[in-house]
Amino acid sequence: MLKKIMLKPGVNRENTRYTNEQGWYVSDKVRFRQGTPEKIGGWNRISTYTFQGVCRALFSWISLSKELWTAVGTNLKYYVTLGNDYYDITPIREVTAPGAVTFSAVTIAPYSSTITVTDNNHDAVVNDFVTFSGVTAGGLGGNITQAVLQQEYQISEIVDSNTYKIIAKSPTTGLPVTSNASDSGNGGAAVVGTYQINVGSAIATIPSATSSATWGFGTWGSGPFGGGSNIVLPLRLWSQGNFGEDLIFGYRGGPMYYWDTSAGTSVRAVELSTKTGASSVPIIQNFILISDIYRFVFAFGCNDYGSSIQDPMLIRWSDQESAVDWTPSATTQAGSLPLSRGSEIVTAIQSRQEILVWTDAALYSLQFLGAPDVWGAQLMGDNISIVGENSVAFSNGVAYWMGVDKFYVYNGRVQTLRCDLRQYIFGDINLLQITQVCAGTNEGFNEIWWFYCSANSNEIDRYVVYNYLEDIWYYGSLGRTAWLDSGLRDYPLAATYNYNLVEHEFGVDDNAGDTTLPIEAVIESAEFDIDDGDKFMFVRRVLPDITFRGSTANNPAGTLTLIPMKNSGSGYNDPRSVGGNSDSSIVRTATTPIEQFTGQVFIRVRGRQLIMKFESTGQGVTWQLGSMRLDLQPDGKRA
Repeated sequence: MLKKIMLKPGVNRENTRYTNEQGWYVSDKVRFRQGTPEKIGGWNRISTYTFQGVCRALFSWISLSKELWTAVGTNLKYYVTLGNDYYDITPIREVTAPGAVTFSAVTIAPYSSTITVTDNNHDAVVNDFVTFSGVTAGGLGGNITQAVLQQEYQISEIVDSNTYKIIAKSPTTGLPVTSNASDSGNGGAAVVGTYQINVGSAIATIPSATSSATWGFGTWGSGPFGGGSNIVLPLRLWSQGNFGEDLIFGYRGGPMYYWDTSAGTSVRAVELSTKTGASSVPIIQNFILISDIYRFVFAFGCNDYGSSIQDPMLIRWSDQESAVDWTPSATTQAGSLPLSRGSEIVTAIQSRQEILVWTDAALYSLQFLGAPDVWGAQLMGDNISIVGENSVAFSNGVAYWMGVDKFYVYNGRVQTLRCDLRQYIFGDINLLQITQVCAGTNEGFNEIWWFYCSANSNEIDRYVVYNYLEDIWYYGSLGRTAWLDSGLRDYPLAATYNYNLVEHEFGVDDNAGDTTLPIEAVIESAEFDIDDGDKFMFVRRVLPDITFRGSTANNPAGTLTLIPMKNSGSGYNDPRSVGGNSDSSIVRTATTPIEQFTGQVFIRVRGRQLIMKFESTGQGVTWQLGSMRLDLQPDGKRA
């Protein structure tokens, strides 16, 4: 007899494999379309160029000249892209006086490429960037020439508060340059050091017991060297928004910066407080948002007026239509508002007619009231959680976010989001690295994606997807550190650990690097009774229902695996089939637009329950599963 296998859409791991009968249990690089699984789309890098550091922020906007800009914030730098290039607009922290910087090289054998730099009270940390100028024409007198020194360097070691080390490099090849006996100079009396803002950490870290002798325990890159308290060192997170065609941005725990698009890519961002007309601009903040509707700039978790102390629960906003005037007065609408539920503001997003603000314990709705109060807050949900500022996605008027032990949704009221993978996800997640979680929408497929670190990883290696149209979940393995689904772009944009950006749903393969690689996709069912589950059934034939539509390979193929079981929940049989082989290749037999598929596959499988698995590992392959049919016959009740 023929039995059609119709499995429920979505992946469910909340129960045992047998309890989830007629469902799916394992997935990777797979989504569901109208109830049936298919391989996800591929991705393609936008440029052969790379950026430095791990990207945690992506933001796109259009200039008045109709140019599409994208901001890229990493733990080391801040870039903007236009076309294929990355332009470094990282703000400058300090420019020293001429002669404040001197160099010292090794002048006796064994010679070295390590250069010791002296700059009293440099306030730098390891991996900071500094550019030197004003070096004497002879450099240090030997191999360490003026050209070698007058370029951007990344600090390799902090010796003390007055000295640090760099590795001399060739300005053409980037390879190390070794000193010689003639490098006895100090660079001259006019050397200037231009320091970029302190870098941040790529991951959250816990200081070691011995690190306090050399490292501050505050936010890495948020302040000067030394001192601090016993806390987890957070990773570098950015927030940003466009004010007209210009960009306002800042890292968590730092000041606000302004980049003038019309000034061009050769000009770096500057502190907002230095702009003409600046008044009472916050000097420290945790999150920045710009109201699209009313044209206010918001700083969340900032210092109050006349104070340099950060209040993590304070909201401040600028005057309407002004990015620089933050002083409340009878003629401005600048103001502030403290929140009370929670210990810090985590993030905020612009909704349709409100700004949603999350603290670590509550959700507020911030609404425009007009003078004299200007903005007011209403508590929408209490006793909730949120893992980080990038863990919220907003689609079609609904906000979705990841909490520390479950998912939430806000559609006018806060609710727990039903999740078929809750136990699987939160049972295998690195809680120290939960602030790395990034969320985003994939509107073309009605999906919300979350990327997170599994329990044994300090880097993002997993993802989970909620399809809000079909109310189903699926998951897999993929490393993406930032995500942007914008109507300004043709494809969703994501940041990789290859230090580049890729467009998703582009083609069918992995084109993130120099070589095209296949995307390996798999979907595996839960256990289901072959017949009624009370007797052994013999499966002699499979009639597959698979389409390879959209594949670019001449002969796209996948592998179907049937895993029989003697008893439900007993594990896999060994050997798994009577014939010793339960794999059959499903191969398209023609490359014409009229698709022709394998009509049947003869196999020998015996069991009471069955697990069905389909996977593809080839380049240029994509597929969609339909309803398989099994040719069955009774085979007795005894094992």
